[in-house]
Amino acid sequence: MTTVHTLEVPGARLHYEVRGTGPLLLIMGAPMDASAFAPLADALANDHTVVTHDPRGISGSVLDDPEQESTPDLRADDVAALLDALGAESADVFGSSGGAVTGLALVTRHPGRVRTLVAHEPPLLELLPDAAEQRAKVDDLVDTFHREGLQSAWKKFMTGAGFEDDADGAPAQAPDEPSLQDLANSARFFGHELKATSLYLADIDALKAGPARVEVGIGEGSGSLDTFRTSNALAGLLGRPPVEFPGDHGGFIPGPVEFADVLRKVLADGPGRA
Repeated sequence: MTTVHTLEVPGARLHYEVRGTGPLLLIMGAPMDASAFAPLADALANDHTVVTHDPRGISGSVLDDPEQESTPDLRADDVAALLDALGAESADVFGSSGGAVTGLALVTRHPGRVRTLVAHEPPLLELLPDAAEQRAKVDDLVDTFHREGLQSAWKKFMTGAGFEDDADGAPAQAPDEPSLQDLANSARFFGHELKATSLYLADIDALKAGPARVEVGIGEGSGSLDTFRTSNALAGLLGRPPVEFPGDHGGFIPGPVEFADVLRKVLADGPGRA
């Protein structure tokens, strides 16, 4: 059974969903909304209380100011507010892509609220040796969106990030016949979210020193992607090997059960769970 809720936070109303029983697990993306994670959440609900949500400005999470920028820090504060609303001191967190960046910000801004963070393919372009070139690519993507529209921006994004035409994992990639909500989510991604998320400066020292265990996840089929490089870079800085998950950047979409099995094992290996 899934229950649907709304939470008032500064500047927004968050849509979130709760399913299952057991230890609390938050699953999040950015800009992917709760619906994209529903099959994975269902696969984990037998042994976890799973909470998914729409990030602020995406789908059911409505902003007071539609032009507000979406930053990892602001989204992390929203997740801390969700924990408060749930009456939870802490939780395990799985974040994918921009949601992984949200999770990293949550660990550093709100110490003690996260037990284990599994950061699956965070697009931390500042960790790459060609960071200056990556910054220029991001600026060009945003300019392309404003100048030529979503179709051109998505095409350039997919090519530049290393996705194949049939890849499952492009964040919030519009379907062949996008709805008005799909178009709005994509416009928000390029116009108000992409830059702050992909150029986020992770506080490596705080991640290593804090009470949370941080694991980096990489898709077994993601070798051609920029996020394969960023994930390996983050894992190296944290001093732990990355965890391999099924599929590519969005491997939880075509194979939620197999993906859940790996995630469940990673969480079970955490402190006090062995």
